[in-house]
Amino acid sequence: MFLSIFDVFKIGVGPSSSHTMGPMVAAGRFLDRLREQGLAPAHLRASLHGSLAFTGKGHASDRALILGLAGHLPHSYDHEQAERDLAQIAADREVRVSGLPPMAFDPEADLLFDYDQILRGHANGMKLIALDEHGAEICREIYYSIGGGFVVTAAELEAGRDGAGGSADSDAVPFPFRTAEEMLKMATDSGQSIAAMKRANELACCHSKAELDAGIDRIWQVMNSCIDRGLERSGQLPGGLRVNRRAHDIHRQLVAEVGQNDPAPHIVNDWISVYAMAVNEENAAGGQIVTAPTNGAAGVIPATLRYFLDHVPHASPADIPTFLLTAAAVGGLIKTNASISGAEVGCQGEVGSASAMAAAGLCAALGGSAMQVENAAEIALEHHLGMTCDPVGGLVQVPCIERNGLGAIKAVSAASLSLRGDGTHFVSLDSCVETMRQTGIDMSEKYKETSQGGLAVNAVAC
Repeated sequence: MFLSIFDVFKIGVGPSSSHTMGPMVAAGRFLDRLREQGLAPAHLRASLHGSLAFTGKGHASDRALILGLAGHLPHSYDHEQAERDLAQIAADREVRVSGLPPMAFDPEADLLFDYDQILRGHANGMKLIALDEHGAEICREIYYSIGGGFVVTAAELEAGRDGAGGSADSDAVPFPFRTAEEMLKMATDSGQSIAAMKRANELACCHSKAELDAGIDRIWQVMNSCIDRGLERSGQLPGGLRVNRRAHDIHRQLVAEVGQNDPAPHIVNDWISVYAMAVNEENAAGGQIVTAPTNGAAGVIPATLRYFLDHVPHASPADIPTFLLTAAAVGGLIKTNASISGAEVGCQGEVGSASAMAAAGLCAALGGSAMQVENAAEIALEHHLGMTCDPVGGLVQVPCIERNGLGAIKAVSAASLSLRGDGTHFVSLDSCVETMRQTGIDMSEKYKETSQGGLAVNAVAC
């Protein structure tokens, strides 16, 4: 399957693409199935399994699934309406949505966190069940949230589907690369940049030029607005860890230092970090973000692009499509050949993938060749290999917020290093992606977004 840029970058809501957006999308798909089959359920039940159970409270998975059953979707999420609907469901123990009869649903009794049964298809599993007025089961579906807001049924996963339902077959595009090696060969044979090939693929199968350009503009608008909101807001993040927002105060200090004589060169790293932290503080607070490629890693790419626009001489907004198209091409390769799910391969699949994508995008925007772009992505991903996903309290806060800042710094360093060479290097991006996949398989489950190991258990005791 060809992954569109709008599959890789999706406008959504925090704090997690797999644990928040995924359950919301799955519930929406279940409602669609009930409508399509002409069913009239009287009662709904649901259960969360694996990582969704272990860290679901911290990621608001229960809240998201309930809102999905109430008809909410990530791309059109309305916070005020969501709060009203949650209050109604809690009071009436009933779900009311268009095209279906009122359905009994008690959040306390009908939504189970199942810590014992791990569904075999993926660490992020959930069951949704519809019953008739006599309590007989009339519909059941298992869904898996496989990272980045992608959702598949058990049957789709078995058939090798990747959750990108709107994308086309690779054969329908002019540059059907599935590996970095194929991507580089096609770039050499065609004389096209990676961004140009990605654009040609989008236009061939999915979008008109106007739709593509408007969609890319919208992606950056939401990313950039998220940075600005995060820089403006202070206070404590929700969830019980009492983590204070830091981006606002750091940004205030940095602005005050602008124009000082002889600033330390490393201060630019603080600018990169603060942009990323601003995004991930907004994500942790449940704000609007862009999966890039996930919510937990949503700050890396916006921070790297904002750094480019704000701090690199002669950078132009005209370079934004090149950056994002290139980043999306690399993200598609990683998702196709490994994973972007922290519950599947650890944080190497989230922040590591985001850093590789950002490094590729920045290298391309700075005029790098296809070989240099591939080199930049490989450098960034290589130096995230083995990174665990161990969120304290199951919240996308510690160590996730700072980790995005460091991921963005690595992306800038990787792009810079690649541009110092001609693109030739020892380890290929394909080898690095395969290594990440194998490392994820070997990694203990307690380090894969279950909050049962690492900082999640040791930070609390300190």
